[in-house]
Amino acid sequence: MLSLRQRALLGGIASGALSVGVGTLVVFSYINTRVLDQFDSALQDHHTQVVVGLSATKDDPETLRQFVFDPAYSTPYSGRYWQVTDSTGAIYTSASLFDETISEPPRANGETIIWNTTGPDNEAVRSVYQKITFEDGTEWGVTVAESRNQLINERSAAQRYLLSVFGLIGLIGVASSLLLMSAIIGPLRKLRADVAHRWDRGDELVPADYPDEVSPLVEDLNKLLHRNREIVSGSRRQAADLAHALKTPTAILRNELADLSDAGVHTEPAEEALSRIDAQLGRSLARMRASNTGELTHSRTDLSNSVERLSRLFSVMAEREGKTLISDCETGLHVRIDPQDIEEVIGNLLDNALKWSRKTFKITAKRTDRGIEICVEDDGPGVPEDQWLEILRSGSRLDTSVKGTGLGLSICVDLLAAYGAKLELGTSKRLGGLVSEVKISK
Repeated sequence: MLSLRQRALLGGIASGALSVGVGTLVVFSYINTRVLDQFDSALQDHHTQVVVGLSATKDDPETLRQFVFDPAYSTPYSGRYWQVTDSTGAIYTSASLFDETISEPPRANGETIIWNTTGPDNEAVRSVYQKITFEDGTEWGVTVAESRNQLINERSAAQRYLLSVFGLIGLIGVASSLLLMSAIIGPLRKLRADVAHRWDRGDELVPADYPDEVSPLVEDLNKLLHRNREIVSGSRRQAADLAHALKTPTAILRNELADLSDAGVHTEPAEEALSRIDAQLGRSLARMRASNTGELTHSRTDLSNSVERLSRLFSVMAEREGKTLISDCETGLHVRIDPQDIEEVIGNLLDNALKWSRKTFKITAKRTDRGIEICVEDDGPGVPEDQWLEILRSGSRLDTSVKGTGLGLSICVDLLAAYGAKLELGTSKRLGGLVSEVKISK
């Protein structure tokens, strides 16, 4: 479907083209009529001059050439001609006709006739003819003609000028449509920005800040935002309640297993199964939380603070095992991910690096051209490239010598996918073990 911008542009072009086209036809018709009227008016004035001259020279028509002083009548084939015919059919012409004549209308009863005919050398001319009867009773046919080239040139010049004018008007019309479109879309842009920024703050949109046509939409969005916040909050509460409700039974089971283990019963398979149940429940709760928040929330999390806090926690855990955590995080990093979700991702990656590292593991958070990148790497044995996708699958474990459920990385993948981010694995160039890279787009 075309965007509003495209629709406005196409609509402006279409309406502009239609307006310019119709206006051009109307104005061209008017100009053609106007130019023709002016041409005919001048031609009739010339005809009157010849009639006046003939009235003084009708006894000797040959002298008429001396009474009409226009130099064009003296230049052969100049494009301006006169011709008189007496009652006997004798024809007298201007010197410009040389030895040619101009045809006369077949029917003329004394009225003035203006028509298109041909002149010398088949030249297209426009002619004025009238049969004149003087006081002495003599009848004369008087013809004045002028080449239509001048008329055509005047029309063409006017049309060329008008085409450029109407072209400019068309461009102005399109530009005006774009400006009008920008003015109309402005409130929609403001609405989009306000929704994005006020979602996480909880402020309601103010309908009075928008035009009357947009205000009903703003009110509906307020209701929708309020409803979505309730859905998100309710889902998160349900997930938290479910998690707390499961903690007590699992704690009892662990205590019972511990008692049995102290009594000499082999409980390791049961403990591992219980750990997997806990991990699966944690993964399901995380997916439930992500599915209800990833696309709806615009939470802004201080990533630098989260990395620093988790780094302190895992540094203490690493010291207990004789290992070292190196933390390198830029200040002022923020991501649009729920704090609990991003911290769960970082915690899982650090926990995985702590388990498999020999002496050192490292976390790095920095800005990139495409967004923010979080890198966790260790100096452990690493993972072959052909098995990277395998360990991202739910429950996959390549080595069972270290305790775990194999669900940590898959939980990370699910949580990140809900926010449009991704997790990639590789081999650390600095430490030699596995490197896990979280890439969050801007």
